[in-house]
Amino acid sequence: MATLKTKVELYLEANSKTWDGEKRNLELRNKADGKGDFIETWNVTGVSKPTDSQIASYETAADEREALNTILYKRKLEYLSWQEQLDKLYHDIDDGKLDKTGSWYTHIKAVKDANSKE
Repeated sequence: MATLKTKVELYLEANSKTWDGEKRNLELRNKADGKGDFIETWNVTGVSKPTDSQIASYETAADEREALNTILYKRKLEYLSWQEQLDKLYHDIDDGKLDKTGSWYTHIKAVKDANSKE
């Protein structure tokens, strides 16, 4: 189940707003009473506070976004630093391996294959 934050992000985007642009105008809370997260404050100009059914309508899209973000985060952890990647590219060029046999390409492909978007 997707987080309320992700569903609110999607709602904002559907209304030509962004989370980063509006996060100071809204507040999400959880009172630890078993009822889950809720919107405590909503002061987004030009966009009314979403209803529960509007938020629920973003469940599937939010699940997909969170799954993609997890994959992209795992990739980020597994990629070499940009300095190491540039060094691999330098050596691949120097060795005449600026193709699918080069060390840079094989590293990137291994990370992408291990963390597929599909």
